[in-house]
Amino acid sequence: MSEKQPAAPDSTALRVALWRAMHVEVDPSPHIFQDDIGLKLAAPDEDWRSRPDMDPQFTKPFRASIVARARFVEDLVVEEAGKGVGQYVLLGAGLDTFAQRRPDVASRMKIFEVDRPGPQEWKRRRLTELGFGVPEWLRFVPVDFERGSDWWDELDAAGFDKSKPAVMASLGVSMYLTKEAIVDMMRRAAALAHGSVFAMTFILPLELADPEARPGLQMAEKGARASGTPFISFFTPEEMFVLAREAGFKEMRHVSAADLAERYFSGRTDGLRPPNSSEEFLVAGT
Repeated sequence: MSEKQPAAPDSTALRVALWRAMHVEVDPSPHIFQDDIGLKLAAPDEDWRSRPDMDPQFTKPFRASIVARARFVEDLVVEEAGKGVGQYVLLGAGLDTFAQRRPDVASRMKIFEVDRPGPQEWKRRRLTELGFGVPEWLRFVPVDFERGSDWWDELDAAGFDKSKPAVMASLGVSMYLTKEAIVDMMRRAAALAHGSVFAMTFILPLELADPEARPGLQMAEKGARASGTPFISFFTPEEMFVLAREAGFKEMRHVSAADLAERYFSGRTDGLRPPNSSEEFLVAGT
């Protein structure tokens, strides 16, 4: 009997990896973010570039949003590591490749990737097949939410030191969670040691999105619903601040899509930039 293969990452995680790779392939330099390892992990069919969800022009604003959020969090982790923070927790890690791409920083930290057991085992195997292996600074934290596993307890079991500061990030996840689950995540993050930083993305209500981006966002929402992972949570920045304060954070800031565009895309002449009022950041400190 052949060995049962672990479940592959969902289509959203795979799409993010392909968009990150496509940025370097189709957008002119300077590149906001460079990641070809995610493409190697995903190993898509040879004709993946001809898929409708890979159309270079249609996906341009969403591709920009994906690489902007990745760059922002990576800059944040590098900055905090420079201050001596030695732990990085990525909730819903998917095909993130920070541990492989940035060993100069990652090797000085402990990286905790929290995700579902099946996709995580699939990723472990792919890293081994590609020759990367699993470095000692990378800790996989499998969490089976369907069986009631608690990611906070699993993180502790994986060696996370709650007495020391950390960077904790959640990218492209909040729209799939209930408000109650988001509040719980924030409360856990607010309980991190003094000097920790929590960064999470959130989606504004669709009616607040830029008109030119709205059709794509509506299509993404429809596709997510059809695949069984519907968008269920949308927030304004003001609502996020209320939740963060109630969770126990004292310091917080809103980093808008416009802020990311100004920071990373200023001066570009190719039209590449994330749409205003799309995926935004809450950044909070303990």
